[in-house]
Amino acid sequence: MRKAVRVARICVFCSSSERIDPAHLALARATGAEIARRGHDLVSGGGRVSMMGEVAQAVRAGGRHTLGVIPRALVGLEVADTDADELVVAADMRERKGRMDDAADAFLALPGGLGTLEELLEIWVARTLGLHAKPLVVLDPSGVFAALRDLVGALQRGGFVRASSAAAVTWATAVPEALDALEAGLRLPVRPHPAERLTEQLTEELAEELLEADP
Repeated sequence: MRKAVRVARICVFCSSSERIDPAHLALARATGAEIARRGHDLVSGGGRVSMMGEVAQAVRAGGRHTLGVIPRALVGLEVADTDADELVVAADMRERKGRMDDAADAFLALPGGLGTLEELLEIWVARTLGLHAKPLVVLDPSGVFAALRDLVGALQRGGFVRASSAAAVTWATAVPEALDALEAGLRLPVRPHPAERLTEQLTEELAEELLEADP
């Protein structure tokens, strides 16, 4: 029998640009609707504009909870998602990311710019180092991140990235495929916190990896 998936808080990274193709906004709405349809909740960057706002509105329209975390500086620009079920105002971007990461059970990256890339790569690297075991999926139906995927492949072929590190993220091109992948990851047994494992299992090689943060 297939193991049931618990209600999860899915953190979505995506664009807040209002200059993008409307197709990306439609993707965000469809993603939010599917998250809610499957009974999950949302963790977001707390913005009400562009894809970020569309995802949150769709999740709420489906009857699920939305948690937004936004830096204090952006609240003053009147871009905060004031309709969020819970809106946390962080002191800065670093605190914002930490709160989002802690609140989430899984991560989903949609097309976005430098901020989205930075969030995606930080979670990706942390996963390769064993600092968390939360599933990470990139949903990219139009190939916005194709160059990134190619770059990681080239780095792997050059010996800079391990195959296991490259495989720490799942790539999807359709909303149901992306949510299926997240839920498959959520079904896996929860591993001990890295600090517990490091107490007895830390080797010289792993220590060097953690210090260099080179996946």
